Amino acid sequence: MPQVFARSADGAVRFVLWGTLAASMAAATLGTAWLRSHFVTGVGEAMAQPVPFSHKHHVGELGIDCRYCHNGVETSASAGLPATEVCMTCHSQLYTNAAMLAPVRASLASGQPLRWHRVNSVPDYVYFNHSIHIAKGVACETCHGEVDDMPLMAKAQPLSMEWCLGCHRNPGPNLRPPGDVFLLHWKAPEDIDAIRKQLISALGIHPDTMTDCYVCHR
Repeated sequence: MPQVFARSADGAVRFVLWGTLAASMAAATLGTAWLRSHFVTGVGEAMAQPVPFSHKHHVGELGIDCRYCHNGVETSASAGLPATEVCMTCHSQLYTNAAMLAPVRASLASGQPLRWHRVNSVPDYVYFNHSIHIAKGVACETCHGEVDDMPLMAKAQPLSMEWCLGCHRNPGPNLRPPGDVFLLHWKAPEDIDAIRKQLISALGIHPDTMTDCYVCHR
């Protein structure tokens, strides 16, 4: 019976099969790396705003507390954004004619709120509640970074499902006494491991159920 395939056919087939497998693995690796890159997550990239508000100046230099502007953070799902009147509490007296504050003055005159661009967000099908995280000892800087060093606000964490689940599975490393959640550049005491174990018990934190779908998808 005549030979149908050349002797080199086996080698060619093996090359194609192994090459396809290698290409598939490379594509999967590169795709995963791309999805986790700052090009997709936006981590570290400052977003243009109607007013170039500087957390570095207001928080780092002036020492304004987070709750002065984000007054819903302890009581509601949304931390909230400051009303124009809050901005004008100071700027009716300071830098009253500064060009960069023209949108704030226009907002006050028209009664139309400033249209801030959201830096940190999760999809609409994800339920996130600021107040419960604050009450359980998760600090602002855990998710938002050290904002007192940011001239313009930038995303500090990817806020992906993978990132959130990592904390829900093992919340201990991200916990601190609730009274310290608003402190920036916080230094953990030497007995922090014992403190965190106590917090998990005292605050009713249950990692065994915190990865259930209904916790974030309602």
